[in-house]
Amino acid sequence: MKAIIETGGKQYLVEENKVLYIEKLDALVGSEITFDKVLMVDNVLGKPYVKGAKVTATVDKNGKAKKVLVYKYRAKKNYHRTQGHRQPYTKVTIKSISK
Repeated sequence: MKAIIETGGKQYLVEENKVLYIEKLDALVGSEITFDKVLMVDNVLGKPYVKGAKVTATVDKNGKAKKVLVYKYRAKKNYHRTQGHRQPYTKVTIKSISK
């Protein structure tokens, strides 16, 4: 069974036992979370969401992605800046999809 869920301003195609790295959620490691913003389940589209559909997942890890360096430079102006950014994420495993 496949579904499309919305979380963190993004949409993900999920199926049971799939591991996802999503935008950081305020959930403890080992806890169970439920996504109720389900856009599609088994080719049944919602308007905008499918009524009564839920996707259950467990939180495996909270962490930060690898560092991305942002470098700003203006030629002949003696201007250069370096800034780093590490995006926080939550690793989840999809357990069940229900209509």
